[in-house]
Amino acid sequence: MTHARNAAMVLVALLLVVAGAWTSWQTAQHVLLSKGREHGVLTVTGCNDETCSGRYVPDDPASSRHTVTIAHSVAAEKGETLPVVVKPGTDEAVRTGWGGGLHAWLPLGGALLLAAPLVGGGLRLVRTAWSVAGVGAVLLLGAFFAL
Repeated sequence: MTHARNAAMVLVALLLVVAGAWTSWQTAQHVLLSKGREHGVLTVTGCNDETCSGRYVPDDPASSRHTVTIAHSVAAEKGETLPVVVKPGTDEAVRTGWGGGLHAWLPLGGALLLAAPLVGGGLRLVRTAWSVAGVGAVLLLGAFFAL
């Protein structure tokens, strides 16, 4: 019975961490592997509940794109300029630099925080749980202060 409980806790904790990493990678790949992608600067001109849009000035003058959108949570205020990379095949941009990179990994940080009680309480690996929670908290706090 104990082995089945431990196996279930391991599976749930792994599911949380893998789901967080998978969700994070969907955005983080554009920040981390940005070579060969379209780079530029976004000046925020307006926002709705989910996205902000604005005037886009590409680093490559051959680009015909003039406006892009970015997730509202990473865009600051109207008039602010942000370095961005454009997702291929879309008009959606992702913030680059430390702030954008850490923001992309927020789902993984949250998943690590959620998995920590399972590791500590369910598997009785208290030190490992504190380490997992610490990494998740550092990731969340780093993104908070970088943005």
